[in-house]
Amino acid sequence: MPKLRILLTCLLLATIAGAHGEVGAQETSANVRLLAAARAGDTAGVTRALADGATPNARSRVGETALVIALKNDRTDLARQMLDAGTDVSLAAVNGITPLMAAAHGGHVEIVRMLLAKGAEVAAIDRLQKNAMTYAAGQGRTEIVQILLQTGVNPNAIYAHSLTALMWAAGYGQTDTVRSLLAAGARADLKDDRDKTALDIARDGNFSETIKVLETAMKSPAP
Repeated sequence: MPKLRILLTCLLLATIAGAHGEVGAQETSANVRLLAAARAGDTAGVTRALADGATPNARSRVGETALVIALKNDRTDLARQMLDAGTDVSLAAVNGITPLMAAAHGGHVEIVRMLLAKGAEVAAIDRLQKNAMTYAAGQGRTEIVQILLQTGVNPNAIYAHSLTALMWAAGYGQTDTVRSLLAAGARADLKDDRDKTALDIARDGNFSETIKVLETAMKSPAP
């Protein structure tokens, strides 16, 4: 009888372990399907994967969540779906890209507002030492720049290589963004680690309209 009890116990434990393994495999499969659906822009597929147990925080081999994937593909509908599902807004990919950076780069204003409302970290930086503000400024996402300034970002904050948001905007000829930053108090006389001002950087790119705006700013006394 003791041997029989031991045998039955072993069989029971094996059954339980097998069941747990099957559940784990199902969860893994659902996560894979979630990420694949996000890459394909398949909202129905995302819904099915979540219903089958996929975690909203599932990440690809490069650490991207379905939320980041959706934003990189300009699928704000999928991004909202993942936010509603509870994706952690602070999860960064292996390269450091956060949902807020992806949304700022893509110009997704409402998603930026949603991410900030959910506590997204504004100052997070990626492997290139860039953050949401530098991505927004360089891409000319003026409204997003203004939103980030409203959260308390200093218009004269110094980033990698002593670059400011104004310099990033000037370096890509984003004249409207340059104007907005100047209006918010950005200084045109600051210099990067090459001893160049935003005006010098704009001249390097031959951005004539941006140059005119910055020349006027340089003639004005610093605040």
